[in-house]
Amino acid sequence: MIHIWPKGSLINVQTQAEKDPAPLDPAYLVKWDEEDVLNPQNWNPRYKWWVTFQLGMLALAGSLGSSITTPADDTIAKYTGVSSEVAVLDVSLYILGFVFGPIIWAPLSEIWGRRVSILPAVFCLALFSIGTGVSTNTASVFITRFFAGFFGSAPISNVTAALGDIWSKETRGTAVSLYAVAVNGGPALGPVIGAALLLNPNMGWRWTAYIHAIWVFVIFTLTFFCLPEVYPLVLLKRKAQRLRKETNDPRFYHPHEHLKLDVKSVLTKQLARPLIMLCTEPIVTCIAFYAAFAYGVMYLTLEVFPIAFQQSRGWNRLVGSLPFLALLIGVISSVGLNIWNQHRYNRISREANGKAVPEARLMPMAFGAVFFVVGLFWFAWTAEPPHHWILPCLAAGFLGFGFNCIFQQCLNFLIDVYKIYAASSTAAVTFLRSLLAAGLPLAAKPMIKALGIGPAVSIVGAVAAVLLPVPFLFMRYGPKLRGLSKLAPEDS
Repeated sequence: MIHIWPKGSLINVQTQAEKDPAPLDPAYLVKWDEEDVLNPQNWNPRYKWWVTFQLGMLALAGSLGSSITTPADDTIAKYTGVSSEVAVLDVSLYILGFVFGPIIWAPLSEIWGRRVSILPAVFCLALFSIGTGVSTNTASVFITRFFAGFFGSAPISNVTAALGDIWSKETRGTAVSLYAVAVNGGPALGPVIGAALLLNPNMGWRWTAYIHAIWVFVIFTLTFFCLPEVYPLVLLKRKAQRLRKETNDPRFYHPHEHLKLDVKSVLTKQLARPLIMLCTEPIVTCIAFYAAFAYGVMYLTLEVFPIAFQQSRGWNRLVGSLPFLALLIGVISSVGLNIWNQHRYNRISREANGKAVPEARLMPMAFGAVFFVVGLFWFAWTAEPPHHWILPCLAAGFLGFGFNCIFQQCLNFLIDVYKIYAASSTAAVTFLRSLLAAGLPLAAKPMIKALGIGPAVSIVGAVAAVLLPVPFLFMRYGPKLRGLSKLAPEDS
């Protein structure tokens, strides 16, 4: 018997092999043929890019929801009768959903595949976005935002794995670079859309949630009909089932049909192992804190930018949200460097006889770290008049460029180092980054009120400056640190 999770509960399902018992002859183990068209790795490149586009749109649907309501924070505060500082919870609780969601969605994807682990959750994301729009009190706004984030985390957490299913390691970096724009660009694009909606006198704060729901429903409909299953183990299981039916020979089998997943495995693999690695693996600890800090600063801008451009400069909501486009341009600009480094990485890997060379991932991260520190201090001391508005906008571009380089290469580095434990190491990053991203926006307004924009953002810049040596130290001492790790394979 095997255990799976349909609709949140554990049930037992009898496999075909158990219905018709037969010895597991290795000759009948179902594998991919050399040119098997069912193997996602063998799909036409154009079709792969079409699938990648759909996966990117799913990720954008989840990330966009985190920030689209932020221009309405003050309006929501007045409507629900809470302070503006408390209203920031609509962002923080959404991101807090990113902490708990992957604990469910990741194991589901390993049993039922990527479609089933993503599409139903995306549909629920749209429903809870509507729930936010129809909310009439503080509790309903915050509760629906949390569950929207919980379900919205499914594409955020599982799309990278799906990209790994269809792209080889030689081309995966390019696909992930473009996907990262969708994930990291969503928080920058959301405030612009939300501000444009609020500027329309016929639309109120509720339409920030409604528009997001409409967008999610459109993407859900597209992917429901067009997105194929890409998880190789599920596809091989289906192939085994089809061969048994077509040949009437019960000896065809695949191990995924017997895969066992229960509460114990979820607790030990999906929750305990990432936390253990976070505490006992210095590589994971350093990289996770650095990536989480950069991610948290990205969400900190959701509260800092309105203060700098609307309150200090007197711009309206829409014009005051346009600097987020500078942040988005910075994110997009980093794609070129990340793609170039993929080609450099391939060359270095070939020179190492095809082995992974994790340190070769870190050059863009080092560039990004410098841009990140410069961008923070630049923004801190030019955000307010009499400095020209173009100066903090250029600084925002530096922040976006630095953030995307740091964040993407942190994940690539951990995947190269830990291989079979890559999912656990990246889960540690996801856990920590979501906690920081949920907490930092809550501190923005009190900190700026007490210190002013310049000193407050400079404190954040000082932390970034302290962390600046991280990529350089890993580039220099990475092989030695990997040798001290208990979980990193010796040939990594």
